[in-house]
Amino acid sequence: MKKTSLFFCLMLIALLAFKLPDESLFKVPENWPKPHYDFSKNPLTKEKIFLGRTLFYDPILSADNCVSCSSCHSPFTAFTHTDHTLSHGIEDRIGTRNSPALMNLAWQKSFMWDGAIHHLDAQALAPISHPDEMGSNIADVVNRLQKKNRYKKLFAQAYGDSLVSGERTLKAISQFMLTLVSSNSKYDKVQRKEPGFSFTEAEAKGYELFKSNCAVCHAEPLFTNNEYENNGLEPDTNLNDIGRKKISQKESDLYKFKVPSLRNIEFSYPYMHDGRYQNLEMVLFHYSNNIFDSKTLSKHLKKKIQLSSEDKSNIISFLKTLSDESFLRNNQNGFPR
Repeated sequence: MKKTSLFFCLMLIALLAFKLPDESLFKVPENWPKPHYDFSKNPLTKEKIFLGRTLFYDPILSADNCVSCSSCHSPFTAFTHTDHTLSHGIEDRIGTRNSPALMNLAWQKSFMWDGAIHHLDAQALAPISHPDEMGSNIADVVNRLQKKNRYKKLFAQAYGDSLVSGERTLKAISQFMLTLVSSNSKYDKVQRKEPGFSFTEAEAKGYELFKSNCAVCHAEPLFTNNEYENNGLEPDTNLNDIGRKKISQKESDLYKFKVPSLRNIEFSYPYMHDGRYQNLEMVLFHYSNNIFDSKTLSKHLKKKIQLSSEDKSNIISFLKTLSDESFLRNNQNGFPR
């Protein structure tokens, strides 16, 4: 076989292996990049998504049956929490970080603020086993689920038999999280040139300021580059959170955290990995007036960002166009029916 023919055969095989799911279950938005998640290894079905959604809202995953995934990831606040700076777990224990918003996870290569998890199918293990979050383990979760007739029926509907396993549980939760796609904000409608949608003068000015000051890290259309950056926060000596370095053990990763998406940012306060800022005005003040310099400070922040009060107001006007009401209010993302 000629090399060119072999090359095209291999390319065809690769494309077939990366087959996307039924568009009724998951659709890649127009002009978005290809998802990173390999759907061929965990094909989406309505039954598995429903099982995953049920598990997501069920406190049975925690040691004391009081904390569910949704306790820290509410659908009404872009799947994060807003009532305190740091996440709370079983027995009202306080964690060390603010829970990240959950959306567009199929496009992410790693998870958590420090990138400790490298696959979405394993992500739920972290909060389940963390002593200050759910305080349990996957073996105990499986045992609890096996005792519930409701879950035996749901696993049978999803997998063809009632066997409850750790892998099936985690993959079902992953399937639900994959459906959390936010792509229908005013910004998206303007980009798609939908009739009746255009930026106001303030939003348009804010968009231009955003592109010149923020878009290197918060790149369109996902509004994150999925990289790790030191964004100039003065370290909290009480938390002593060293960020990405905890995972990589590299001094160059000290105080670096994953760049979050800015989609639905209007609703996902408090901001930063430790929830130190309560509103967007405080965030912009930080970037223009309060950068803490250190050896690992992002190169994009070495030069002072100059923003007037009007500039900040316009940027916030633009950021609010990233709010996706259909994502926040859609019953498909809400409590299981």
